[in-house]
Amino acid sequence: MTEHSGKLWQKNYDVLREVEQFTIGNDRQLDLVLAPYDVLGSIAHVQMIGSIGLLNEQEAGALVEALRRIHLSIREGRFEIGAGVEDVHSQVELMLTSELGDTGKKIHAGRSRNDQVLLDLKLWMRDELTGLIRSILELFEILLRRSDEHSDDLLPGYTHFQVAMPSSFGLWFGAYAESLSDDVLVLRAAFDLCNRNPLGSAAGYGSSFPLDRQLTTDLLGFESMNFNSVYAQMTRGKAERIFATALASVADTLSRLAMDVCLYAGQNFGFIRLPDAFTTGSSIMPHKKNPDVFELIRAKCNRLRGVPGSLAMIAGNLPSGYHRDMQELKDLVMPASGVLKACLQLCSAAVERIEVRRDILRDARYRDIFSVERVNQLVLDGMPFRDAYRKVAEEIEEGAFSADLRPVHTHAGSLGNLCNGDIAKRMETLTRPILEAEKAIQRKYAILLGQHATDPI
Repeated sequence: MTEHSGKLWQKNYDVLREVEQFTIGNDRQLDLVLAPYDVLGSIAHVQMIGSIGLLNEQEAGALVEALRRIHLSIREGRFEIGAGVEDVHSQVELMLTSELGDTGKKIHAGRSRNDQVLLDLKLWMRDELTGLIRSILELFEILLRRSDEHSDDLLPGYTHFQVAMPSSFGLWFGAYAESLSDDVLVLRAAFDLCNRNPLGSAAGYGSSFPLDRQLTTDLLGFESMNFNSVYAQMTRGKAERIFATALASVADTLSRLAMDVCLYAGQNFGFIRLPDAFTTGSSIMPHKKNPDVFELIRAKCNRLRGVPGSLAMIAGNLPSGYHRDMQELKDLVMPASGVLKACLQLCSAAVERIEVRRDILRDARYRDIFSVERVNQLVLDGMPFRDAYRKVAEEIEEGAFSADLRPVHTHAGSLGNLCNGDIAKRMETLTRPILEAEKAIQRKYAILLGQHATDPI
């Protein structure tokens, strides 16, 4: 039995250490996150190559059991990528070879690191998207509940940063809830893209082995395979960019909400009060309570909005086939998901505790905000709209305008008809298929790992 190298591509020469460090980059750290998915993919691959005769029953069984033990070590935090080992793929094969000898060396037949990393990333992104949807649902439910609670609490609406028309906290909270439902639509598209199996495309041109790609597709719970092997490789970069675009859509909603909160909590507006636990002070101004949490949510989410463009700059002009440029994609896309999760969690906790001012529009500075209500009432009384508009404009100029502080809006999506039930129904319709798919995927993973479906994966 020959010694197994820490590099799957090792030949009879050494690479300059500086070159090795440069080309590996942060892969070893990022691969620790991908490790459980790499093992799941390897179990499916072993079962598949066993089914086509590249492994006998004893070899396939031994490899599956060894891989399950490796997966357990990952779950328990005992798994490490050893010094001198290039990546998770090399580490797993090294461990199998150390335990099983030549049987461990057989695991790589019919695949390449190219389709391995593609698979790992798609499995990881698929799980991240379902986790993000759960975090979004938490914030969504808080926003809708707060919208219902404050449906009658009026708030100035602005255009051009000028006082415009009456709004309400019900409309404000509900607007961001509905925005999240559109974001989930984008997340669903990313999920569907990631839910296709690249395994079996090998280095991008298939294999002379009679691989059963449908079997690995079924074992890993994919909706379908990426059929064309060249295109399977072309999804590297595309899948990450669309995943990041979905994250950027959520980030856009959060950054705008954060901007509103920062404005509304300031003394010049004074519409809301942030709980002290979500503010920080000034080193020299004793009166300050700064909205640092929301300022950082705004900044972090604005950074996330730039990630798809950065990914496009790396992969956008590459021809078909694999290129090492693609390694840089992981450095951008993998941390982004964790940042967005943290922003969602803090946003949920803060929005739950925001205190709302209930008497804002009684302030004289907002008197003219009811001018449109007055115009509309004159129109309802029979006056042509343009005449009513001029009449109210003259009253305002002459200081003779008086406001009715009880606007009556009844149409769908207005002050008196928030449509929160419809928004909740839409969100449920959008999220149900993914959450059901997640349960089915977890059952597939449990079977691969020889566990009950309720065990942690």
